[in-house]
Amino acid sequence: MYTCQNCGATADSSSSLCKPTSAEIESKFCGAPADQVCDDKRKTMKYTCDACGSVSADAEHLCSPSLIE
Repeated sequence: MYTCQNCGATADSSSSLCKPTSAEIESKFCGAPADQVCDDKRKTMKYTCDACGSVSADAEHLCSPSLIE
């Protein structure tokens, strides 16, 4: 499993992500602009950070998450 270092999107193949890593990521994704989200993963982004506007597929990757409606 790979994780994008820009937005936290996950994929089985590293070629599906903009900035993949196989290392476990424990940091928040706040501060990464939404335009850095991997194109094919945009539809999986379910949360936005109320503080900075970053997006992530998982709420725990953001400091102040809100569900995208």
